[in-house]
Amino acid sequence: MAFLQYLVFDGTNLPLPDSYDVEVDDVVSDSSGTTEAGTIQRDVVRTGVVNISVSFSVTANWLKKLSEYRAENKIQVSFFNPHTLMVEQQSMYIDGFKCSLVKDTSYKGLWNVAFTLKQF
Repeated sequence: MAFLQYLVFDGTNLPLPDSYDVEVDDVVSDSSGTTEAGTIQRDVVRTGVVNISVSFSVTANWLKKLSEYRAENKIQVSFFNPHTLMVEQQSMYIDGFKCSLVKDTSYKGLWNVAFTLKQF
């Protein structure tokens, strides 16, 4: 049985994630909100902005690769969108990069890495 490839960064397949959460938001203008009459006004500037929260259990080699991607300004990301059940591609960046040691091993440890991918 083959696993679905959830994430590809600049043509490199990433390991199978431990958690994978896709959020699709709309961007509203500053003029949106509650009016004096008490009604809600919503001025949508952009729809369908994707944010992906993901975590991995990885070796030190993958920790280094993911840290290098974190330092890049823009990454071409192919991702599985569960809302459309299709693989999509967007320019994204990494925000909130966090890594923690799960277990010390003779191979520089097993690491848990978590971050959020944000669409430009």
